[in-house]
Formats: sequence, structure tokens, C-alpha cells
Amino acid sequence: MEAALQVTARYCRKEMEQYGQCVAANPSSWQQDCHQLKVDMAKCSSSHPIIQKIRNDCAEPFSAFEQCLKENQTSVMNCAEHVQRFLQCADQVKLAT
Repeated sequence: MEAALQVTARYCRKEMEQYGQCVAANPSSWQQDCHQLKVDMAKCSSSHPIIQKIRNDCAEPFSAFEQCLKENQTSVMNCAEHVQRFLQCADQVKLAT
């Protein structure tokens, strides 16, 4: 989860910040009031070309990370190495220009 958040934060910072500000400003009704901003953030993270390329190019380390999380639900710190491998892969992905 943290890996996905780091990638989303890098490429969808504006959407993430707007959503976070909305949640902070509406502590009792944020789920309703901020729904559209949450949708916008999800759209950005799923449609951004670099994120699509990361999903494609780094599918193997990400799958290994997800599998590790399933096997270590009570101690996710056991998956730190998997997170690092995924982030290293994501850092090396470049869009062809």
C-alpha cells in the first residue's frame, strides 16, 4: 500500500493534496464531501501514462510484494525488501519520448 501511495504522490500530487485538504476540513462528513476528489485521485493514478508503464514493467516485483502481504498480514514489516524492489523498479521506469 505504501508503495502505491508513494507512486501516486509522485505523479498525482495535486489530486492527493486536494483530497487530503478536503478530508482535513470536513472531519465529520469527509466521506461524502470529498468523494469526487477521491474519484479524481483514483482516475489520475490509474490513467497516468507513467503509472501504467510502471504497472506493466514492474508487475513481477509488485506481485511478489502483494503475495508477501497476503502471507504476512500480521507482520507487514517482513515485506520491506519487496517494497524496496518495487520502488527501485518504479524509479527506473521512463516514458519513451
